[in-house]
Amino acid sequence: MAKKKFKDVIKAPGTAILVDFYADWCAPCQTMTPILEEVVDQLEGKVRLYKLNVDKNPQASLQFGVRSIPHYILFKNGKILWRKGGYMTKRDLIQSLKGFI
Repeated sequence: MAKKKFKDVIKAPGTAILVDFYADWCAPCQTMTPILEEVVDQLEGKVRLYKLNVDKNPQASLQFGVRSIPHYILFKNGKILWRKGGYMTKRDLIQSLKGFI
């Protein structure tokens, strides 16, 4: 059921969806959470954040080739626009996303 819901989320028309592949035990993931939230706020509704726990959704991680976390994929209308793994500064993340929204 969670997988179907995830598919529905990334295929929804309109707003770009930034998917954060994370795990509760991942320290860099925890460090990135407030940065991701600030960036999404700063982009004022142009991007929605969807957090996907890789431990609870291993199929989604496999499907998109996520081998390390944190990992981010920007979807719009079901298509991947951008992806990157690892820690990013707020400035770098905003710069990266601005080209797609």
